[in-house]
Amino acid sequence: MADPAPTPSLRVVDGLPRCHHYDAFRCRSCTLLGVAREQQLADNEAHARSLVDAPVWLPTVAGPDVGFRNKAKMAVGGTVDAPTLGILDRDLAGIDLHDCGLHSDGLRAALGVIASWISSAALVPYDVAARRGELKHVLLTESPDGELMLRLVMRSTALEAKVRSRLPALLDALPALRVVTLNVQPEHKAVLEGEREIVLTPESTMPMRLATGVTLALGPRSFFQTNTPVAEALYEQARAWVDDLIDVRTVWDLYCGVGGFALHLTGPDREVVGVEASAEAIEAARATGAAGVAFVAADATQWALEQPTVPDLVVVNPPRRGIGPGLSTWLEESGVRHVVYSSCNAESLARDLAAMPSLRPVQARVLDMFPHTTHYEVMVLLSR
Repeated sequence: MADPAPTPSLRVVDGLPRCHHYDAFRCRSCTLLGVAREQQLADNEAHARSLVDAPVWLPTVAGPDVGFRNKAKMAVGGTVDAPTLGILDRDLAGIDLHDCGLHSDGLRAALGVIASWISSAALVPYDVAARRGELKHVLLTESPDGELMLRLVMRSTALEAKVRSRLPALLDALPALRVVTLNVQPEHKAVLEGEREIVLTPESTMPMRLATGVTLALGPRSFFQTNTPVAEALYEQARAWVDDLIDVRTVWDLYCGVGGFALHLTGPDREVVGVEASAEAIEAARATGAAGVAFVAADATQWALEQPTVPDLVVVNPPRRGIGPGLSTWLEESGVRHVVYSSCNAESLARDLAAMPSLRPVQARVLDMFPHTTHYEVMVLLSR
């Protein structure tokens, strides 16, 4: 059994979020700490409204303000005897944040166990300043069922045999571990992970059983929103919008990842296609075995431009840069009747919408995916 989770660093005092790491200037990632949550929500919605001219704005979705992250991305520092899991300071020394209050109880408890295992397995933390050592990052994801996926980002495979030999001890200490991998990132630069992934467990994917009734299959390199409750609300909103449209029989989910939107938009007499550049993500999406949906590994824009027909509705959920002029021009000229655009950057969303004047916002909604920061998710239903 894992040890109990340490007391979270983040708490609410007199209505304001506080964190002892933030107060001590050890970590300032949560830029809006000290601002009341209600004000955070109001400011983010005001920013979105200033950029997107929608006639109807649904109430902002606000999930938990502590313990909401399902993924920990921890830089490893310190020494073998005293490893730190957190961030690096200006001098490239490790700052331990395994009690970070953004993380779920399961993540915080598991990180302590993993730190102890790193010491017992003699996995040498990578020293950025000296350019020596091996273990660079610990990437840990928790499913709604409490299962865990652990990725150890290493400079090389020099310690692979040692990791394999000590893995049974870690699995005994953390029975919730379903997937463990060794990721190889040999370059000396600020890159979180490398291209090579070595799976060390029989299972290579972890099921994400959502409250929406859909189960996704998450692979080591697959993207999933870091805030599960808000991600569920995101998918439910898209489903509600599409189900209310009586003329939608064909759907394309571009930038589909592991199929989050596509799998939520299946239905009787509806054909859904998900398109994603990552072959691993498509493999995970296909592993769900869902009926009524097909998945294609391809560049979203290029694939759309090559198709002989146009669907009734397109979902786009691009990275921060947005969909860009190629896809926005195609959407404008294609005649597609409806678009659901989910964006983590309202400014690139606004640029893309300006290139699609025939597709007008009908409804919009802000989802507070990243509390205590100026970042948020905004989703817009567009129709001709």
